[in-house]
Amino acid sequence: MASPHSPRQNHILAALPEEDYARLLPNLELIPMPLGWAVYESGGHMGYLYFPTTSLVSLLYVMEDGASAEIAISGNEGLVGIALFMGGETTPSRAVVQSAGNGYRLGAHAAKKEFATGGYLQHLALRYTQALITQMSQTAVCNRHHALDQQLCRWLLLSLDRLSGDELKMTQELIANMLGVRREGVTEAAGKLQAEGLIQYSRGRIKVLDRAGLEKRVCECYAVVKREYDRLLPYQIPGLPNTAT
Repeated sequence: MASPHSPRQNHILAALPEEDYARLLPNLELIPMPLGWAVYESGGHMGYLYFPTTSLVSLLYVMEDGASAEIAISGNEGLVGIALFMGGETTPSRAVVQSAGNGYRLGAHAAKKEFATGGYLQHLALRYTQALITQMSQTAVCNRHHALDQQLCRWLLLSLDRLSGDELKMTQELIANMLGVRREGVTEAAGKLQAEGLIQYSRGRIKVLDRAGLEKRVCECYAVVKREYDRLLPYQIPGLPNTAT
């Protein structure tokens, strides 16, 4: 049986062959990731790569006046801190935990040393980065062209894909910050989805009652992002036996 906490709960770590995984394991540190915790700040030094397991992390762009909007979301399918291996060391975005849980972190030195080998972690992380860029691009398109209730459907489905279960602990105020809109707009959009029997919202908890209904209701952007993640991240490297558990 799987242990209550295991690095293999993260799909990238689960896809590593045993030799690579065993080499990283002593350097992987289990950490709690509480709601609202800033994993890194805009322009700040990155000391770790993070691999969420039961948490969700939002990548946000913060304006000079403090307003923010989500540009991407990361969970158990990927990692947080791509600037560490892309050569930038810092990033203009901010990473904040939007659904509390756990994750593992890998120190910058150990991460760079592993990437220098050109092995499987590098291969998977670069493919993940390409998928993440697609998500960022599609988020910009969606926020410009689609109705708020469609954006909320996309956001809910992307979040559910990165968590086990059908419930999110999330206030309307936090959702509004993620989507870059007023809280009243989120209240109206969530009310529409609840009236249609798709979700149930109460006291900071959103439970999805009809996922198939959400998928019919959502705009094309969710399918575009999901197809790209499915294409780039089967977590199965050609010629390598599947190690995921």
